[in-house]
Amino acid sequence: MQTIALHTRIAEGREADYVREHRQIPDDLDPALRRAGVRSWRIWRDGRDLFHLLEVEDYRAMRRQLAEDPANQRWQEHINQFLEVADSYEGADDGIEHVWSLPAQPPAGDAAVQEGSR
Repeated sequence: MQTIALHTRIAEGREADYVREHRQIPDDLDPALRRAGVRSWRIWRDGRDLFHLLEVEDYRAMRRQLAEDPANQRWQEHINQFLEVADSYEGADDGIEHVWSLPAQPPAGDAAVQEGSR
């Protein structure tokens, strides 16, 4: 399973439109995403900037499959009108570079962290 972060940008003045269109995605899009290996897809917005977090089995395989999926093609044609740059699903996109994560467990011997957990 891969965790992929993406950044996209809403076209100026189209913020409310983008949010409205995501209140309910087309009925055929959800199963198309799941067939392509998507387990979770969340989007946050800060002004015109969008930050996506995906949990997906294989991101590049997902993109190849969705590029050919009629439900996704219709959705992309529709939603891209609200974006500054349309995603063509071409090329080798790997998302935003992962820089750092807080480890699930504190380093062994870290007394300050262990003290705080009591």
